[in-house]
Amino acid sequence: MKRILFIEDEQHLSRFVEMELRREKNEVVLAYDGVTGLNLALAEDWDVILLDLMLPKMDGMEVCRKIRTAKNTPVIMLTAKDSIKDRVTGLDCGADDYMLKPFSIEELKARMRVIFRREATEAPQAILTFRDLYLNSDLRIVKKGNDEIGLTKREFDLLAALMEHANRVMSREKLLDKVWGFETVVDTNVVDVYIRYLRNKIDEQGKASYIQTLRGIGYIMKK
Repeated sequence: MKRILFIEDEQHLSRFVEMELRREKNEVVLAYDGVTGLNLALAEDWDVILLDLMLPKMDGMEVCRKIRTAKNTPVIMLTAKDSIKDRVTGLDCGADDYMLKPFSIEELKARMRVIFRREATEAPQAILTFRDLYLNSDLRIVKKGNDEIGLTKREFDLLAALMEHANRVMSREKLLDKVWGFETVVDTNVVDVYIRYLRNKIDEQGKASYIQTLRGIGYIMKK
């Protein structure tokens, strides 16, 4: 049984999804506005949070950002907004997946199963080091020497994937799968964008980058 929080102001949709998920013996709790949903998200432990983008009192983007400051609970964002910019913004604020309305309940269940499998099998090592970089996945801390480096969720997860596979080439597709999920709606070019973000935060001017590019292949952190 999974514990699922569904934050959605459309009550007919909420009740339908609740009924379908309860048929599979899941525990489902509903919230109809962003503030109530955020309070529930932070107060209790959930296996996944289903989060509408357009909510009263606090929009889904802000709810997701606030969740990410305290927890790593998987979030699937549900919205009628279908532009690439909206999708990327949703994923960038910390969502693990992004589904467009109207959606199939079977597809939603399938995406939830993907998240549950990934959470069970792909948890990174708790402590990772590379040269003078230190990463603690439990505390979500990255340090360079004695200085802590502030990273977004995506930047942190991308760095963790590269450090965990140090001395191994990681293709853009593999990184996209590990960090964003293989059903993500974003293009592999987003990996290049986030590599640039990481380099701006961890590299030193005039020195070789921690992350090396293998043109046409991918990236590697090579000792």
